[in-house]
Amino acid sequence: MTDPVPPAPAPREPAAVRPPQPRAGSGLGERLNALRELVGLSRTRLEPAALAEASRVLDEAAARGRLSRAYTTVAIAGPTGSGKSTLFNALAGTQLAEAGVRRPTTASPLACVWETSSDRLGAEGLLDRLGISHRDRRRAQLRDASHLGLRGLVLIDLPDHDSAVPGHREQVDRLLRLVDAVIWVVDPEKYADAMLHARYLGPLAGHAEVTFVVLNQTDRLDAESADEVLGDVRRVLDEDGMALGEYGEPGAQVHAVSALTGQGVAELRDALTAFVAARSAAARRLAADVDQAVAGLRPVYVADGPVPPLGLTEQVRWEFEDRLGTAAGATAVGQTAERTWLRHAEAACGTPWAGLAHWHARRRAERRGEPPGGPAAVEGTEETRPAARPVVAEAVRALAADASRGLPEPWARTVREAAWRGAEGLPSALDEAVAEAGLPQRPPRPRWWAAASVGQAALLAVQLVGLAWLVGTLVAVVSGEPWVPAALLAGGALGSPLLAWVCRAAARGPARAYGLAQEQRLRWLAAGCGRGRVLEPVAAELLRYREVRGQYVVAAGGPPGG
Repeated sequence: MTDPVPPAPAPREPAAVRPPQPRAGSGLGERLNALRELVGLSRTRLEPAALAEASRVLDEAAARGRLSRAYTTVAIAGPTGSGKSTLFNALAGTQLAEAGVRRPTTASPLACVWETSSDRLGAEGLLDRLGISHRDRRRAQLRDASHLGLRGLVLIDLPDHDSAVPGHREQVDRLLRLVDAVIWVVDPEKYADAMLHARYLGPLAGHAEVTFVVLNQTDRLDAESADEVLGDVRRVLDEDGMALGEYGEPGAQVHAVSALTGQGVAELRDALTAFVAARSAAARRLAADVDQAVAGLRPVYVADGPVPPLGLTEQVRWEFEDRLGTAAGATAVGQTAERTWLRHAEAACGTPWAGLAHWHARRRAERRGEPPGGPAAVEGTEETRPAARPVVAEAVRALAADASRGLPEPWARTVREAAWRGAEGLPSALDEAVAEAGLPQRPPRPRWWAAASVGQAALLAVQLVGLAWLVGTLVAVVSGEPWVPAALLAGGALGSPLLAWVCRAAARGPARAYGLAQEQRLRWLAAGCGRGRVLEPVAAELLRYREVRGQYVVAAGGPPGG
């Protein structure tokens, strides 16, 4: 670079290696931290392409943060023949860039740095990051106050974005992602060029605060035509969605100049002076990049419509566990337990003659090789042996649908995948739970069963005494009236079935309670299998989504927990 005449030294920020911090209250640091957390938490859940732009913004923020905040990098971009190089020279106050009718004139980016000899090498790191070769670096001559005000400006003349030369467009696209601000130069003929607006100005509408739009070559127009074209430039920018910085509002600055004659150049230089002096362009650019990255991530983290409850509701959990209990055959087990209790109650409290008949039937079944107690004794157990696979699948499907309802598709997919991964071994786990649960061989015997057994024994004794007495009376072995032993025999014969009936009625309630207890025990075991294998992984995914959504809200500029 050519050394300038050193002016009186002016206060300046040291070339620190801190990142560009936002002004108090802007929250850019918190937004960057939230975006970093967001990307870190999402890497294993989302496709790399979905996070590519956010990762790039974070990388660029880190790289820019290691470089000096005392410099502001501004690129001059535009289509072929718009006069970028002429404007570059006019702002520099000297002939630095080659300008002419040959197209394209600018073959490689050319940089000019406004700095004094005491600032030497301060911008070298920025220029290295931008990939500006050493032979294309210049230093402005700080001859007067207009140039001193631009101290810290790094102005870069870019190749034409619509150049037919291979590599020019790639250079422009790369540098536009790295510089702090852009001056778009258009002419009265190409200011509405479709490619310029569709490829650059439209997508970069969110970067309005670090954008200048310069209508060049106004010397080719009369005053009325120039005003008309400038108004149309503003209209086209408004259609792009780019806010215009008018009436004190933040937004893009629009200027009309003639770089060839110098008309309007001083006003543009004054605007750049204020812009550079604020030392906030890097933070503004970074905030706009974060806005754009977050907007691109919105479909990944925010679904259309109202925000659903983020988590498994008690109703969803209950329905899932109830279906698993049904699949495990809990209802059939409860019914079997109830019948088992009633059967034992009948054996303990029934008439002795019924007990004798049951004993005879059991012995006969054993001789035939049938299960003890006959088919009724094992009724319902076949239903509980393998867990019903279709019912398990339906339970998991319903849970996955309920848990993922209202989530953005990538996160809904991760929730469904977590549910089905856990469901792979669930039927076998339910089978094991059912096998381990097994019904007790004998239900607990209440005390009243013993009392009823004693009563049945007493009534049997009464029947036998009455029978013996009656036989003795009839054969004249025993004297007396026959109606007395007949009454004893009849009383015992009627009392025994009546006592059995009363016991049977009394047994229904406890039998039902015993069956429900066994059913509930199996449902609890089935629910435990479902919780460990399906509910907890699904809840973990929902918790992860709740966390990343909170980070997304902060990255988007909202309050924590918003």
